[in-house]
Amino acid sequence: MSELLRTLVEGTPIPKMVKIRQLFDDTKLEDPIAELSSKLQGAASISTITAGQKVAVAVGSRGISRIDELTKTVIDELKKIGSQPFIVPCMGSHGGASAQGQIEVLAHLGIDEERMGCPVHSSMEVVELDRLPNGLPVYCDRIAATQADAIVVINRIKPHTAFRGPIESGLFKMIAIGLGNQKGAEACHQLGFRYMADNVPAMARIMINKLPIAFGVAVVENAYDQICRVEVLGTDMMEEREKELLLEAKSRLPKILFPSFDVLVIDYIGKNISGDGMDPNITGRYPTPYAHGGPEINKMVVLDLTMESKGNANGVGTADFTTSRLVGKTDWPATYANGLTSTVCAPTKQATTLENDRDAIKAAIKTSNILDYTKVKLTRIRNTLHLGTMEISETLLDEARRHPDIEIIEGPYAWTFDEEGFLPK
Repeated sequence: MSELLRTLVEGTPIPKMVKIRQLFDDTKLEDPIAELSSKLQGAASISTITAGQKVAVAVGSRGISRIDELTKTVIDELKKIGSQPFIVPCMGSHGGASAQGQIEVLAHLGIDEERMGCPVHSSMEVVELDRLPNGLPVYCDRIAATQADAIVVINRIKPHTAFRGPIESGLFKMIAIGLGNQKGAEACHQLGFRYMADNVPAMARIMINKLPIAFGVAVVENAYDQICRVEVLGTDMMEEREKELLLEAKSRLPKILFPSFDVLVIDYIGKNISGDGMDPNITGRYPTPYAHGGPEINKMVVLDLTMESKGNANGVGTADFTTSRLVGKTDWPATYANGLTSTVCAPTKQATTLENDRDAIKAAIKTSNILDYTKVKLTRIRNTLHLGTMEISETLLDEARRHPDIEIIEGPYAWTFDEEGFLPK
């Protein structure tokens, strides 16, 4: 079969490429770790925690800049007041929806017992706290709910990939979905993303009322994946402040500075990059009709899966083409678990699979509905977190030269594939 597919695409030309730099607001905190430490020491919410209390520090699976250092700082400050912190994975169904899998996800982020200096307690067991008026149950991780005198959550504030609302992806989502483990995530998603903007805050409010949540650490990043704001929010201010921080996060979101083109090539997808493997806010390919934005793209190719994703290839189905390498790294049960929990199953399907990078890219060009393949407008990014430097086909060069926020670095040049047809990364 691979020989047939290769024959079908072998005559398709690949354009020469140009490396460019996209310029965004690079405002950042010079020392976000010191900033967090200072704010923790001055926060009224941390003073509610007393010596001897057991404190669950809830940490998720996202690729937050310096998440290991942020977590260690919270733990160290809690130790200073004499409390006994421990870490609980806070990631819904990620890590294959297993306790050990979630420990391994955290370890890949540099968060383990040895480095953090405290235990990691992982369990998929939950307790039901209450129900929403619409009948949805509200769950919490059993360990956090029954063994902690206080709970602290850490998360980045950012736009969600599948719905829009005053609160999207941040501390409230971490509480409602992350702390709920697989069952909580499943419950929150059960009625679909049409109602997530209502259900996430509603569940989080109930959990705040019924659990000893002391405070949250909110992080906002700039377009270069660098921390530009870190705040310590008590539950009395968390909801309103998260709304304000979401607006800032949206204004700082990186983007591809070309509004439309034919083919997007993405080197890596993974759960550590986005819950959807690649951020639809960047690609314009959303898993639901309840979110929008981004460039207009005809075809999309994903080449590889990050090691940190632990085989979860959620998002590959959003692409048109992928490679045998990515498919070979995929843990399909773990990937399907994502769809079974979120109720959005299209992103967990296997995209049309070619043997290697070269054939997958050629397939995308061949099917991009243009008359002359040599005129294809193509872009290549490493992943949707890092858009500072990228590659464009020379057919986009004039447009790039006219853009005030784009610098030309080098090119045009031809891509060089290895003997097996893969690009160097």
